[in-house]
Amino acid sequence: MFVLVVLIVILFAFYLFYKTKYFRSNRPVEKKWLSAKSNIALGLFVLLFGINSFFVNPSTVTYIVGAIFIVYGIMFSWTGFKKYKHYLPFAIEEAELLENQK
Repeated sequence: MFVLVVLIVILFAFYLFYKTKYFRSNRPVEKKWLSAKSNIALGLFVLLFGINSFFVNPSTVTYIVGAIFIVYGIMFSWTGFKKYKHYLPFAIEEAELLENQK
């Protein structure tokens, strides 16, 4: 399951990237938009971590914990995706407004 491990590392890197951009941003709507993107990355990270746990140590406890991680990851990603779609037009509008002010 080397592919899952690589995807997990990549998604964690995306999460850190978006969180760093979130803290560096001064625009309020862009911060919410970047937070939504980091939520998607974190949710997919947790989802794949739960799937990977099934292959590492197959036991009853692992299946229960993996299932919880999968459900939590799906919910977190779905919420982040909904927030992303909601804030995207506002972030574009905010960027255009600030560009026109220059």
